[in-house]
Amino acid sequence: MSILIRFTPNSLTAEQYDDVVRRLNDAGVFPAEGLDYEVCFGSGDQHRVSQVWDNQEHLDAFGAKLMPILAEVGIDPGRPETVEVHNIIKQ
Repeated sequence: MSILIRFTPNSLTAEQYDDVVRRLNDAGVFPAEGLDYEVCFGSGDQHRVSQVWDNQEHLDAFGAKLMPILAEVGIDPGRPETVEVHNIIKQ
């Protein structure tokens, strides 16, 4: 079952987001297995990130790699919300 996770940190800039993505790419762990898609949106220091994963196991495996990188960059992800996806429609 697909899982949606929404990150709403207290502060996240586009530059911080880009730095995390670069570090994940450099580590060879992004895009991760099981990640259907990711969306980053917002402005200033109020960016948000939503991801859709094919299952909880892939999300958990990626989270173990992501969290140390967020700590290095100084980003507190807050308490991400996860919900089961009922349906996905793509063109």
